[in-house]
Amino acid sequence: MTQAAVHGRESQTAARAEGKSRWSASITGQASSRSPAGVLSRPMPASPTRRRRVLFVTTEIADFIKAGGLGDVSAALPRALKPNYDVRILMPGYRQVLTAGRPIVHVASLPASHDLPACEIGRLLCEDGLIVYVVLCPELYDRDGNAYGDELGVGWPDNDIRFARLAMAAAEIVNDATLLDWQVELLHLNDWATGLAAGYVRWLGKRYVPSVYTIHNLAYQGIFPAERLPALGIPASAFHIDGVEFHGQLSFMKAGLSYASHVTTVSSNYADEITTAPLGCGLEGLLKKRALEGRLSGLLNGIDDHWDPRTDPHLAPNFGINDWHGKRANTQRVRRMFGLDPSSGPLFAVVSRLVAQKGLDLTIQVADAIVRAGGQLVVIGRGEYAIEQALVEMAALYPGQVGVNIGFDEGEARQIYAGSDFLLMPSRFEPCGLSQLYAQRFGSLPIAHRTGGLADTIQDGINGLLFDDMSLETYRATVLRAFDLFRATDLFYAMRRAAMAGRLHWRQAVIPYRRLYADLLTEAIVRTEDVVTRP
Repeated sequence: MTQAAVHGRESQTAARAEGKSRWSASITGQASSRSPAGVLSRPMPASPTRRRRVLFVTTEIADFIKAGGLGDVSAALPRALKPNYDVRILMPGYRQVLTAGRPIVHVASLPASHDLPACEIGRLLCEDGLIVYVVLCPELYDRDGNAYGDELGVGWPDNDIRFARLAMAAAEIVNDATLLDWQVELLHLNDWATGLAAGYVRWLGKRYVPSVYTIHNLAYQGIFPAERLPALGIPASAFHIDGVEFHGQLSFMKAGLSYASHVTTVSSNYADEITTAPLGCGLEGLLKKRALEGRLSGLLNGIDDHWDPRTDPHLAPNFGINDWHGKRANTQRVRRMFGLDPSSGPLFAVVSRLVAQKGLDLTIQVADAIVRAGGQLVVIGRGEYAIEQALVEMAALYPGQVGVNIGFDEGEARQIYAGSDFLLMPSRFEPCGLSQLYAQRFGSLPIAHRTGGLADTIQDGINGLLFDDMSLETYRATVLRAFDLFRATDLFYAMRRAAMAGRLHWRQAVIPYRRLYADLLTEAIVRTEDVVTRP
């Protein structure tokens, strides 16, 4: 669904809700009760509106574990929705969750199903009251490494079982209203690892709930051999072009795209891009179909209010708009952190997953131009081993001018956003991107390829710099343009002010999600079938 379509349907839902509210208020205002003595008493207060129940299924949440933007979104979006919806998270019981020091209360048991082992459902409470349900299955999740693979970044060979178990748990919670003493009314699934949940709800066929499936990165699809269907409890009848089949294999993501009530992705530009062959990753036909049905929306991510250079505890000193002395103090701090020489030139930064998508091969080739023009470069991140090594070798070529730290620390990343003058993001594609939003808020101007969410959040020459052609020459020219901007002090500071004053926060970004939820819940009310037809 296009953004316009979303808002069109939202307005209808809002109008119905507004009409109902006016009607309720009118009745309440007229109604009164009398005491036994016949004395007129105060009108009875209206009953408070119950928040509808949403199960948010994810493989990451920044509170415990994150590999990228999904972890940040999973931590922020449910919290932003809490005032309007009773949102609870379901995620795997990774070692990082089990050792986080928060008590986990066992609330349910789920039996083995096909090759999916039995598991427990635990419940933990975050400091702010957010409830997280945890799939407790040590043989699948209690491991070293990250959410998806070992410490070297190699994916676990049983990832199909690991994430099918999560998806099946979500479906079982949906289908059994008594399992948690909390009946799910809407299911929100995130990225490939949760896609099967939409299918399992359909195949179990016990209860209908509307579902949202969010694509965070179409390039990661969860492709497995077709012969794994029986082991995962997927009916053979679902293995077709309109089900889970993808070029003769099983696609977890396609299950989400095919069976969810509505598909979203994390920026409007990316929602358009993935309906075309260059960025559709082979799914552009299905995605175009969902768009034509009004079931594909691009809803831009936001950032938390705690991304504020005036109060962030990791910065020394804190600073705000026009406090360029404070900004420069953070720049000098970053230089010292990375062992760079004193410099009056611009400081460029990369804060990223170190993968081919991010265009880091181009940044490595541009480093020489940065140093020759009087700039410096710092890099932080973790990812593909070959890219990590290439970056380390690049730093060795430019001692005192280029610094690289293989790894990731949230506090260090925030210091780099605060201390850098420019953030490099030559991504080949970028569904949304959060780094550019963090950088802008901290007064660092992003230099980015005009694609996906980067095009939606960066205005060239206003709050950052964009280039169109994904080539070394165009990228280098844009980087050199940044040097001219740095020397044009008045314009540079004006762009900093525009970047820092941006309002891409979750309190704004959450509004279309609230409306989409309301729309789908309204559709569920008028649905006449209680049991979903099996495929």
